[in-house]
This record gives sequence, C-alpha cells and structure tokens, in this order.
Amino acid sequence: MDRDAEAILREEIFRHLEELVGDTGVVTREQLWDFTLNGATHRLIDRNRGIRNPKDMLATLSILSDPKGKYADEELQDSLFAYAYREGSVNGDNKKLRAALDLDLPLLLLRKIADGVFVPVPRVYVVADDQENRQFLIALDDSLRLVDNPLALQPLEREYVERVTKQRLHQPEFRGRVLRAYECRCAVCHLKHAKLLDAAHIIADGKPNGTPTVDNGLSLCKIHHAAYDENFLGITPGYQIRINQSLMNEIDGPMLRHGLQEMNGRQLFTPARNRDKPSSDRLAVRFAEFEAAS
Repeated sequence: MDRDAEAILREEIFRHLEELVGDTGVVTREQLWDFTLNGATHRLIDRNRGIRNPKDMLATLSILSDPKGKYADEELQDSLFAYAYREGSVNGDNKKLRAALDLDLPLLLLRKIADGVFVPVPRVYVVADDQENRQFLIALDDSLRLVDNPLALQPLEREYVERVTKQRLHQPEFRGRVLRAYECRCAVCHLKHAKLLDAAHIIADGKPNGTPTVDNGLSLCKIHHAAYDENFLGITPGYQIRINQSLMNEIDGPMLRHGLQEMNGRQLFTPARNRDKPSSDRLAVRFAEFEAAS
C-alpha cells in the first residue's frame, strides 16, 4: 500500500469510527479489535501494547493514552500533547511513529476512561520527535501542525493549543464519561438517543469547582441542556426537577407542555454508582442561581 492509498483508508476508518462513537460517546476494545469497513476487518488497537503498528501499513495507526498508566503521556503547558517512547531502544515500536511524522499520516488517539473503554480522537499528527526527552509531540488538530517550533510555542500559540486540547480531548472525554455513567439517557426525560445528548456541567467550566468530572456533569438532551443553562430548568440538591414559574404560567404548544412543564417535580435519573451521582453541593450552588433567576 502506498502513502496516498493509506491516507485514504485512514480517513475512511476515522469517518466510520466517528459514526460509531456518535451512538454512545465511547468505543470498547472489542469494537476496536473487530472494526469492519467495506467487508474487511481492521484492528484499531493492539492486544497487549499501547500502540498499533499494522504490518500492512507504513506507519502507526493508533496510540493509546491512559492517564493512570505507567507511561508519562501528558499535556504540556509549553508545548503539545506528549506521547512517551515505548520501552527499549529509540526504535522498535517507535519506528513507525517516526514514519507517521515523515509521511504526514494522521493517527487515532485512544483515550482510556475505563477498562476496555475509550474515547477516540481521530486525525491527530506526530509533529516532533523529542529524542532528548524520549517522547513524540502530538498535534490534536490539523491546524496545530503549522506552529513554527512545536518544542517551544509562543504565548498566542500556547493559548490556541489549550483551546484545541479542550475541544478535541477534554470535552469528548467528559462527554464519554458522563454518557456512560447515565447509560446514554437524558437525566430529565430519559431520552436514549446519544446523538441528541450532551454532557452538561453543573458548575460551569472555568469557575471554581467547575471540574470536568462525572459528579459535576449531567447527561441532558439538547432542549433540557439549553433550559438548564438558561435557568428555565433547575435541579435541587435532592435531585428534584423544577421548571421556572414563568414557563409554568405560559400556554403554548405540546413542546412546552410535554417537554418542560410536565418535567416539573419529577425525580432526576442518576447514575448507579454513588461516586458518579451529581454532587449535591454543586447542585445547591447552581439551584440558587436558578431561584434567583426565577
């Protein structure tokens, strides 16, 4: 397979993988191992290693990042996402990662969030081989390949990297964790179509205690997410749903009646594990904002 044909195949794999992820927010090891495209099976993950180097491909296809793993994969404040060399020499598994750099071929980054469960980030690029620190630098977005020196970003470049990292890594990871905890259903109306669900923050991102953790998240459908953000819908620390009184007094069509007014007083659907349940303290802070707006 030549370089151009391989690039086309990778794009097809990424596109179909994105469709698969749209249903759940995450993928399992089994789905990655038996990934089928046009009747052919492609192994998108290695059985035992954190890097997938298919024999019939010129370069690495996927790399695995485990925040709790033994390798020092990390997000660098002054650079890009760093992916540590595999054990041993500077060659071995690392050789095909260098080929991805030389051939300018996109990779699949698999972010582990639980045993056998991953949030995929397709179309990332190796942009530097930092042999001194035994790591590769990974651009999480195509535009980040244009920086002058990946090893020493300028202040404006660092700000842009932080924004892209949030959009391409943190937000999908947060969504994957939250939707998985809520069994891919809206906590308010129980809608089960993941493509219509968002991971909403209780305390907004960037505020004190606005952490991207499941206990600061809610799985909400689009309408209930918007209603929550605009304080048309509130949630008490005891997990009861409240609708803004001004909406309760309105007379309108079925969406208002069934989608919002009938939710008033309902009990919130919460995750099975206690550690994943919404933080009552955070809900209390957020509910005070709802009451003030009402």
